[in-house]
Formats: sequence, structure tokens, C-alpha cells
Amino acid sequence: MCGTNPREGDEIPKTGGRLRAVVYALELAGEDDRFAAAEAASAAAGVEVVAPGLATASTITDRVRNLAYTHRASELLGRTDASVESARALLDCAEIDRDGDGRRDGVDAGAATTVAVRARDVRNLTGVDTQRAERALGQVLVDRGFAVDLDDPDRELRAIFSEDTCIVGWLESESVRDYGTRKPTDRPFFQPGGMDPMLARALVNLAGARPGATLLDPMCGTGGVLVEAGLVGATAYGADAQRKMVRGASENLAAYLDPDPRATGEWATVQGDATHLPVPDDSLDAVVFDAPYGRQSKIANLDLDDLVAGALSEARRVASRAVVVGDRSWAETARERGWTVENEFERRVHRSLDRHVVVLG
Repeated sequence: MCGTNPREGDEIPKTGGRLRAVVYALELAGEDDRFAAAEAASAAAGVEVVAPGLATASTITDRVRNLAYTHRASELLGRTDASVESARALLDCAEIDRDGDGRRDGVDAGAATTVAVRARDVRNLTGVDTQRAERALGQVLVDRGFAVDLDDPDRELRAIFSEDTCIVGWLESESVRDYGTRKPTDRPFFQPGGMDPMLARALVNLAGARPGATLLDPMCGTGGVLVEAGLVGATAYGADAQRKMVRGASENLAAYLDPDPRATGEWATVQGDATHLPVPDDSLDAVVFDAPYGRQSKIANLDLDDLVAGALSEARRVASRAVVVGDRSWAETARERGWTVENEFERRVHRSLDRHVVVLG
């Protein structure tokens, strides 16, 4: 007998715009769920990690497609225990009306729709036979009158198993996974130490990059952060003390942003000092920078502490939000310069290097 699923979320009030008043399941990428959830909150509301690699959200926006550490968002049918039998029972009880109540975005979820079922065992934590799960859930849909099309379905049902949890839902959105086309070594201008594009994308999302926003990297290097900001639609400005880097960053920005329709904002680079920016007060939405590593800076013979402290002061002058990365935490320095530390993360790069990410507001 089907009853109320005690693990489903409460009803969510309706909201305006393009937000939807339903619950969503988010499939997180990487191993740091807290970091992934924080990035997801830039494109969704009410994000909560519910199991390793899994979160729920009360609403999502189209910006889910721009997330680095969220693979997919699905409209939640329900949440249950991590077994094939429980997942099948959940789907048996789910309201999928063939008479039109299951209509979504103009597509009838009943007879006129072809479907495929995809099951996943997150990080191999449950040992669930995902092929068996796909067959069992597919049979439930066939019994409801759906037609199966594994190659080009109209809709995809996701069954995600993790630890003691299974989430079942209709796929709503997938993030664009094209980071391999922008590896630092493949860019027109390359220098060692360039940031991985996935991390750069997450940083600009944490900073609030989106169409209509303006973002500055005052230590832009080869421009990796700026490229990712531009690809989510923000206007991207970069500065660097070294003329070679300014020219190289411009070359990379032109290669990736000018031909890409996603890059709706402007971009520009200038040679300049991160501690004395040629930018008016409160003229930007966010600042993101990757501070030099080591104890000394080669820039203007400044001590690294003085350089970062000055850059944080300037960032506070020109923007209300910032994300700073370094091989040590700059949280205390940021507080001394008037910032509020909203979040802090430590991410392993390799055995001898951890990156500290500090989100400021």
C-alpha cells in the first residue's frame, strides 16, 4: 500500500520568475560536498546535502547549467532507502498521471512520452546493481503505459543511490561539461601554475558571476578565472602587474569568449597594481583572485602579506563580494580589511599543496 513518504520535503511556496515551486535533487561532483553545495547555492535555493554526492534544493534556476560541481538537477519524485525494492515501491506510489496532471513544460508525462531510466551508485557506496534497478523501474513505467527509448528519450528518470538513501526524479537540467577544451596547457597563452577551469568556474559562481554582473580579477595571470566568468555571461575585467600576462590573458580571452555565444558581457585587461586599482568605488559586483604562493611576491618587491592585504582593501573599495584563493588562508587578513568571512574551504591539489578558498561579503 502506498502512503506518505516520510522522507520527502514539505510543500514549497510558489515563487515568481523562472523559479519552480518543487523539490529538486542535485547530483554533486567531486569529493567535497560542502564546497559543491556552496557553489550550487549560486544557482539554487535551499540547498542541503542529504547523502554523499547528493543534495536537495527547493528551487533551481537556469544557471544550474553553469555549475562546475553539480552534474544534474532532477525534479524529485521521492526519497527512500538505498535498495532496488524501495526505489521500485517509491515509483509505484508516485503520482505520474496519464491524464495530464503529470504535464510538464508542455510535455505529457504519460502515453505521448518516451522514457529512459538511468541509475547510479554514488562513489560505489551502496553496492546496488544499477542495471537491475534500471530494469525494475523501467518495468514500472512500462506498466504505466510509457514507451522506452534508451537512445533518444523525451524524458529521463534518475535513480541515485548513496549510502542509505535513494533519490528518484525526472531529469530537469544537466551542467555543460566542456572543461577539457580549456585545459591550461591547451590555451593559446600558457604559463605554469594556471588554475584548472572547473575550480575557476566554481570560484566565479561563488562570487556571483552571471549575466549582468561585473567581475574583476586583479591578479589575472593567464586569464583562466576571467574566461570562466565570461562563459557564464558576466562582464570580465582583469589586471596584472606584468605586461606579458596582460597580453597573454587577452589572447586567451579572445580565443574563448569572442566566438562563444554564452559570453554575453564585455571583457578587458589592463596592466595595473592590485593594491591601487584604476576602478571607481563600488563599481563592480565581485572580485576574485588567486594570491601568489610562497612568502615573498616578485611584484613591486612587496611582501606577500602586504600585497594581499592591499588587494583585499582595494577589493573592498570596489565591490561588495570577493573570493580569494591561496596556499594558506587569508581569512584573518580579510577580516582586518573590513570583510565578513561567509565561508572557507580547503582543497587538496597534491601532496605538497592545499588551496584555501575564502568567500567574503
